[in-house]
Amino acid sequence: MSSIRSRWSSLTIDLPPSFWLLWAGTVVNRLGGFVIPFLSLYLTSQRGVPVGQAGLVVALFGAGSFGAQLAGGELADRLGRRPVLLMSLLGAPPLMVALGMAQDLFVIAALTMVLGFFTDLYRPAVNAAVTDLVPAESRTRAFGYMYWAINLGAALAPVAAGFMAHINYLLLFVGDAVTTLVYGLIVLWRVQETQPIEAVHAAGVPLMHRVRQVGKEPILLAFTFLALVFGLIYMQGIVTLPLDMLRHGLGPADYGLASAANGIVIVLVTLQLSKMIAKWRPFAAMALAAIFLGLGFGMNAWAADLPVYVLAVVVWTLGEIIGAAVAPTIIADLSPVELRGLYQGIFGSAWGLSFFIGPLLGGWVFERYSPDVLWLGCAVLGGVLALAYLALSGAAHRRLAGH
Repeated sequence: MSSIRSRWSSLTIDLPPSFWLLWAGTVVNRLGGFVIPFLSLYLTSQRGVPVGQAGLVVALFGAGSFGAQLAGGELADRLGRRPVLLMSLLGAPPLMVALGMAQDLFVIAALTMVLGFFTDLYRPAVNAAVTDLVPAESRTRAFGYMYWAINLGAALAPVAAGFMAHINYLLLFVGDAVTTLVYGLIVLWRVQETQPIEAVHAAGVPLMHRVRQVGKEPILLAFTFLALVFGLIYMQGIVTLPLDMLRHGLGPADYGLASAANGIVIVLVTLQLSKMIAKWRPFAAMALAAIFLGLGFGMNAWAADLPVYVLAVVVWTLGEIIGAAVAPTIIADLSPVELRGLYQGIFGSAWGLSFFIGPLLGGWVFERYSPDVLWLGCAVLGGVLALAYLALSGAAHRRLAGH
């Protein structure tokens, strides 16, 4: 028993109670993460929307997310972390239910974009809060644990969603709304403001001054661009992967099982892997993440049955875990205390933009050329991305050392 306590203590040291409240809320929220992974299937199978148009609608979620990351980061610095968390987590649930009930394609598209904004508005704020709460030497572990929380819920959500979709797709939207609301209530009742006093005093600095300060950070801008490329590959698992599986006669339940493998691997290995990653050179770790990501998606070119798809998911999940723990830590280390929200928002905007471009680009390659071209292109892009991280590492390490 003492050895178990010692092991647990080594994993949780330097992580305060407020961090664990955010962690618990994330678990609950992701237990109901049904809508976005199944949105392309919902549109094509239930609403009869062509693949190209379905990709465009899903991309609008990314457009909303892109704006949310930038706005959420700036608001987290100006208003505080807690108001932005509440705005997002209490605003998204009614929009989810409305989207599930909408019939007209234009209304569906508009609601999807607005939902993307409110769903992701909280992300820069929660990352800034983790940076506020956790010492620098423990942040890689903390961000890894937060990603673990996301996927602790996501390990079960796709399986449940696959079967719920067979009953009624509206259940996906209602379930997602309820769990998001619960996270909002946890923040409302238990989470206090974490913003440092230095950031509060700097909240009135004019926006253009803050923008100019960001413009003097070439490492931040370059790293954000590479995150965009990383995201373009990753987003194919949400949009084109279920369509490719459908092409081989594998339906929503099969996609749910393949997606569950992603969450299961993350749940099983993230705690120990995050502790190990904290000792690696950050940009070398990101290069390894890109290699795993490209290799895993490239394997889909040879997939025709569920076990091969699951194996491919396992491979790219390793890259996802590494990137999810290391990337926000790099941004946290780069950011001045008064710009923590904005820096996380700028980095996060790359993911929102990739959610917008990824479905369009992936769907276009999928239909115009072939799925195999798409998957092999992901493999090549992953290799190029790894080389780019290594090329950036020297200047980045000098910048971090001088911070």
